[in-house]
Amino acid sequence: MAKLEAKLGMIVDSVGQFFSGKDQLPWSYHDWLSNSLGCEREVAEAGKQSSDETLQECLLRLSWALVHSKRPEDVQRGIAMLEASLPSTNDPLQQREKLYLLAVGHYRSGDYSRSRDLVERCLMIAPDWRQAVTLKKAIEERITKDGVIGLGIAATAVGLIAGGIAAAVSRRK
Repeated sequence: MAKLEAKLGMIVDSVGQFFSGKDQLPWSYHDWLSNSLGCEREVAEAGKQSSDETLQECLLRLSWALVHSKRPEDVQRGIAMLEASLPSTNDPLQQREKLYLLAVGHYRSGDYSRSRDLVERCLMIAPDWRQAVTLKKAIEERITKDGVIGLGIAATAVGLIAGGIAAAVSRRK
């Protein structure tokens, strides 16, 4: 009986998560980006007095905060920063990080197909990287959910049209 209840609970939870649209990715907040202890100040200071490696680390942290932001303009800014820096990245570990962050940014922007492409490139570098695997699963679930909702809308539209035609035909008789 306890096993049945546990399975039923898992099914109810998964259905609830499916329709709630919640994802498991962390969020950052705008004040993290701009306050005196935030990422932007860190980047500005690193640009003035630090090595290029330190500056790149600070930019990566800022990019992380931007693509995890709740503000769409921050997410777009993070995507732009990462896309500009990716071609010059030679280290596979940094390339993996940037591809992952780009995938998160596109996921947050609703561009799930681009996000999936980027996370698959990331997984080619590190096939067992748990964060990327989790993101890929979230992307696939979101694409499936959007497809189911789209099919529901289409079916409803077809039903309404068929009902309208049936009503028009019955009035003629």
